[in-house]
Amino acid sequence: MTAELQKINALIAEVEKVILGKHDVIQMTVAALLAGGHVLFEDIPGVGKTMLVKSLAKAIQSDYKRVQFTPDLLPNDILGVSIFNAQSQQFEFRPGPIFTSVLLADEINRTTPRTQASLLEAMSENHVTIDNQTYPLSPHFFVLATQNPNEYEGTYPLPEAQLDRFLFRLHIGYPDFQDELALLTGQRQQSLDQIQTILQAEELTTLKAMVDDVYVDDQVARYALQLVQASRQHHGIELGISPRGGIAFLKGAKALALTEGRTYVTPQDLQRILPAVFGHRLLVKGGIHANAETMAELMKQMIQRVPVPTRK
Repeated sequence: MTAELQKINALIAEVEKVILGKHDVIQMTVAALLAGGHVLFEDIPGVGKTMLVKSLAKAIQSDYKRVQFTPDLLPNDILGVSIFNAQSQQFEFRPGPIFTSVLLADEINRTTPRTQASLLEAMSENHVTIDNQTYPLSPHFFVLATQNPNEYEGTYPLPEAQLDRFLFRLHIGYPDFQDELALLTGQRQQSLDQIQTILQAEELTTLKAMVDDVYVDDQVARYALQLVQASRQHHGIELGISPRGGIAFLKGAKALALTEGRTYVTPQDLQRILPAVFGHRLLVKGGIHANAETMAELMKQMIQRVPVPTRK
C-alpha cells in the first residue's frame, strides 16, 4: 500500500477516536471529501454529527465554520455583504462564513428556500457571485449539512435541485451497546484534543487527483449506467437518477475504492454506495419522498434486477 493510501486509513482511524463504532459512515464521509462532493447527514440530534465534522476538519488541518440555519437567516448571512466605506467612498466586501474549507450547515431545512438556494452555486461551481462580482472559494470547499428526518414543523423540505448537490446522504444512527456504555462510563472520551493533523492541504490535493485516476472497466461502467436506468424504469419511481447523479455515482465509487486501498472500481463498490447516492435523489410515485423502509426496498429491487458483470 502506498504512503498516500496509508494516509487515508490514518485519517479514518483518527476520526474514529471520537466517533465510536461508525467506521462505515466515517469512510463514506472521507470518500465524499476525496471525490470533491458534499454530504447530507439525516439524523436525530445528539448522535455525533457536529463532532464528526469538527474532527475531520481538524484532522485535515482545514478551517471550519458552522452556520445554524434558522427561518430568519438571509443569504447575505452566509455569503457576505458589501458595505459602503465612507472614508474611501467605495463598497468593501465582507466575506461570510461560506468562505471556509469545511462548512457545517446545521439544520439546513430550517431556513427558507431562498437562503437554501444561496448554497447552490457554491456547491456546484466552487465560487459565489455577489453584486455581479465572482469570488472563488477554497479548493477544498466541503459542505456537511444536517437535518432531522423526524421533525417537520417549521421546516422547509430541500427541493430536488438542492438535494442533487449532495454526493451522499448518510445516517449515523445510535451507537451500539458497548460503544455507548463506554461513553456513559467515561471509558472513552469525545474530545477534539485527541485529534491530530493527518493530512496537509497539498496531500489532500494529491489524493483528490488520485480519485480521477482510479480505473473503471467498461463492464463496470455499463453496470453503473444500468443501475441508473433501472431507477428511471422502476414502476414505483416517479423521478429517477439524472445524468449528473450518474456521474456522481461513479465518482463516489472511485473515491470509495481508493479508501479501500484499491485503484479500480468493483461492482460491489457501486452496490455499497447506491443507497447513499440514490436515496435522496429518487421521488416515488405520487410526488413524495418515500419513508426509509420503502426507499430501501426500492433500491434493493434495483440491485437485484440488474445482472452483476462477471469476468470473461
